[in-house]
Amino acid sequence: MSHGYEYAVVRAVPRQERGEFVNVGVIVYCAPLDFLGARTHVDEARVRALDPFLDLDVLRASLEHLDRSCGADRAAGPVVGTTRGQRFRWLTAPRSTVLQTSPAHTGFTADPAGELERLLVALVLPPGR
Repeated sequence: MSHGYEYAVVRAVPRQERGEFVNVGVIVYCAPLDFLGARTHVDEARVRALDPFLDLDVLRASLEHLDRSCGADRAAGPVVGTTRGQRFRWLTAPRSTVLQTSPAHTGFTADPAGELERLLVALVLPPGR
């Protein structure tokens, strides 16, 4: 049986004033199945093409925090005390930082974890991977 879900693409925006970005992750939220998950991948060459001086360690640490927030890891801070839906809204709220998200999109799936993997391949990983 399919259930409604929402997803957002996570973008690295090294220089906000230029408006250029590289997709570096996906967040999937499926309320009926109480699922919230994220998958990320940093293609260093693509990010460096936008900003050769971006601190990739900071970018990766921010992505790790995003992953911890989805998984309710206490190391993520107070956000883990909220519901999965509230966390999804917090993670996808508009912001002017190096990590930003696309608007939320919707779909139907019987397997949100599988959909997360499919979206990672389709929207984040370089073609052919």
